[in-house]
Amino acid sequence: MAPQFLKVIGAVCVVLVLAAIPARSQEDVATKEELEEVEGALEGLLESSAEYRGYVDALRKIKISGYLQPQYRNAVVMDQAYPIGSFSGGLFPQYTKSMFQVRRGRLKVTYDNITTQMVLQVDVTERGVGIKDAYLWISDPWVRMFALKMGVFDRPFGYEVAFSSSARESPERARVTQTLFPGERELGAQLTFAPQLGPLSFLKADLAVVNGTGPTATEFDNYKDIIARASAIFPLEDAGAEIDVGVSGYFGAVRRTTKQLYSMGTTSTGVPGWVADRDTVSLGAGIDRQYFGTDMQVYYDMPLLGGTILRGEYVFGKQPGGATISISYALPPTGGMYQRDFNGWYVYLVQNVGTSFQVLAKYDIYDPNTEVEAGDFVQGSGLTYADLQYSTLGLGLLYHFDENVKFILYNEFVRNEKVPSTSPSSLAAYRDDVRDDVLTFRIQYRFP
Repeated sequence: MAPQFLKVIGAVCVVLVLAAIPARSQEDVATKEELEEVEGALEGLLESSAEYRGYVDALRKIKISGYLQPQYRNAVVMDQAYPIGSFSGGLFPQYTKSMFQVRRGRLKVTYDNITTQMVLQVDVTERGVGIKDAYLWISDPWVRMFALKMGVFDRPFGYEVAFSSSARESPERARVTQTLFPGERELGAQLTFAPQLGPLSFLKADLAVVNGTGPTATEFDNYKDIIARASAIFPLEDAGAEIDVGVSGYFGAVRRTTKQLYSMGTTSTGVPGWVADRDTVSLGAGIDRQYFGTDMQVYYDMPLLGGTILRGEYVFGKQPGGATISISYALPPTGGMYQRDFNGWYVYLVQNVGTSFQVLAKYDIYDPNTEVEAGDFVQGSGLTYADLQYSTLGLGLLYHFDENVKFILYNEFVRNEKVPSTSPSSLAAYRDDVRDDVLTFRIQYRFP
């Protein structure tokens, strides 16, 4: 019985095995087709991944930054016969002594490819949209000491011109800086020498050739201006301090477009003043625009209190302008041209108090015409308010709310040179100090 039963069981197993063979073969065929489909899908994913990785790598090279400066300003008076606020964030309109405004709204995009960069920055305010930066930067890939920049960029003169408005402690630059370098930027090309390593790594030198008309104006003569600056950094680590020094030069010209070129001398009435040169042979000649400057910054970590910054700059030279303006030309000169010898300087004292507060005192002087004194502003001199010396004392308190937000409360006490009672009626307002102090409250948001 048992052997027969075993035979039956064996026969059943053989049948089951034989029945299973075709099914297993079909499963093998299906599995192979599925594997081929999976392999194809994986290859597609790998190709897509490589493509997306290229997009991600490109996006990583794009850096976006910016800052916004909404503010409120208040002047002490309004409707006066003299300008108020021109160097404190913009002129106050008639019938206005207070105003809200967006002083700066910057958005900057940088494509950084290690040895090359493309930078675009715009300024968006209630007054419209304007270009601030638009340049290419190329570094040499061999010794990493030289770089070429071309487009619209900061003028390489002094310290305050290129000092970012998002980091600067005072709301605005000094009067002398705004007069000589309105808009701060320029259109041209610049070569930079800045070793990253080695014994010369403390040095930096810039040499730029520019139009001389500012960041957005079209060139109006064939003269190109040269700007040069050399600076050095001396860290004093044992003393918790650092000293930065720099020297700058500006060598340019503005085309003479009029017969009337005025320079300082003795007028026909026998007083110091403007004397006209009517030499028509010199039409089209270049009128010198030359500046020389030196600057220094001292940083010291004050024990128990915080960092202390002492910063100063002195500039002097020759500045062509008009009868009532000494600001640098952005458009072709019209009317008579006036050649002035000037000087100006500023000094900052910034004291950190803890990690959130800063106290600021700033003093600056701009003398657009160093060849005259207050008593020279008399009838027949031809002198105007563009020849007056100004001094400004600024006192401020800064509060860093967090890494993005900063509050600034700042008051400017502006003083002008007082002219004598014998001055022309056009200068009557300046026989005393005009009331042009300005209070600024600003909130800044900066990212990243």
